Amino acid sequence: MKLADIIRHTEANLVVGNDLDQHDLKKAFSSDLMSDVLTLDTENILLITGLTNPQLIRTAEIADIEVVLLARNKKASAEMIELAREVGVVLLETPYSIYRASGILYKNGLEPVY
Repeated sequence: MKLADIIRHTEANLVVGNDLDQHDLKKAFSSDLMSDVLTLDTENILLITGLTNPQLIRTAEIADIEVVLLARNKKASAEMIELAREVGVVLLETPYSIYRASGILYKNGLEPVY
């Protein structure tokens, strides 16, 4: 699923990133447990989470996650934004809950990791 489609379906705001056609995500994973995220061995995934701390960006970098969707109207801090720019992680923010965002994206064809 293209980044533009994810933004449209979840009414998300693009916080960091610019090339909407560059990212073609195949699967999504929803979690607030970064230890679970670190166990993933899948490429081209979207991480949906409610966490808003710099460790989230570091975890995404280690797990090769290119796009993170912050749920529940959570806002990225200035430190997160700067770090995401440095490591090349796209950050999105949606007013939707993790459950709602996941369901909408699944309904529109984005497969789950598990």
